[in-house]
Amino acid sequence: MRQYQPAGFQQRSLETPFGQMVYSVPDSAFYPQAVSEPTPLVFLHSLGGGSSAYEWSKVYPGFASTHRVIAPDLIGWGDSAHPKIRYYPQDYLAIIQTLLENVAVTPAWVVASSLTAGLTIRLAIQQPQLFRGLFLVSPSGYRDFSEDYRQETSSQLIRLPGFDQLIYTVGAANEWAVRNFLEQFLFADASRLTDEIVAAYLASAVKPNAEYSALASLRGDLCFDLAQYMEQLQTPTVFVWGSKSRFSRPQQGRRLANLNPGAIAAFKVIPGTGVLPHLETPAPVTGLLSCYAPKN
Repeated sequence: MRQYQPAGFQQRSLETPFGQMVYSVPDSAFYPQAVSEPTPLVFLHSLGGGSSAYEWSKVYPGFASTHRVIAPDLIGWGDSAHPKIRYYPQDYLAIIQTLLENVAVTPAWVVASSLTAGLTIRLAIQQPQLFRGLFLVSPSGYRDFSEDYRQETSSQLIRLPGFDQLIYTVGAANEWAVRNFLEQFLFADASRLTDEIVAAYLASAVKPNAEYSALASLRGDLCFDLAQYMEQLQTPTVFVWGSKSRFSRPQQGRRLANLNPGAIAAFKVIPGTGVLPHLETPAPVTGLLSCYAPKN
């Protein structure tokens, strides 16, 4: 969202079949380009309640002078359109493809996390010409190796008619719920959670109709078995995991990586971090990305 945008960045928008998608790019007057014909570097946030491009805002400014940085609020999140639809994987595959074709234009290095990272793997298999490489934090389909998130009690409760809206209002769209979720589930060390992070997640969570995309994730509508796709991946890929990630643990990531060692160029674990190491301790993630993403 604009109020949480890093200094030297500006918002632009792209019309999509789902509505307007907002994305941030560096202001060239603030960040003079140090590289001719820089590589597009696209940062895609996860699909959990309150998510937005803010998730990567502690990392992408470090690449503003060396890469063509693009950081969108995906449809249904942040400042982008929030259509009243039931979201499925094919919708986000189309949304990400539209962004890469119309904004990145040339093959991009794509940085993504969690379920979005899993979807990005699927798109890289379908449309390899759009990608130069992948830098993925805890990629998952949340049905990996047939372990189905939708069988959990929380997912089944949310699918009860009329109950989903109540759960979102009480359990996601207020400051206490946002702070609790970040502390208990996303961060390994709650002392790293700042008031700004809570405020940014809350601002996204309370956008009108934000529940439609969030509930699609919570219900399991977006889930799939990523393991079934891994062998088809040909794009050079780096996996990064927080050592204390709760939803998809490093051991699960290694199982996924072992399905295609030819494409997985590296597997890195950030000690003492949870699901969002790039927000919890951005410095090591920034350092790793700078090692793998070429400038041109």
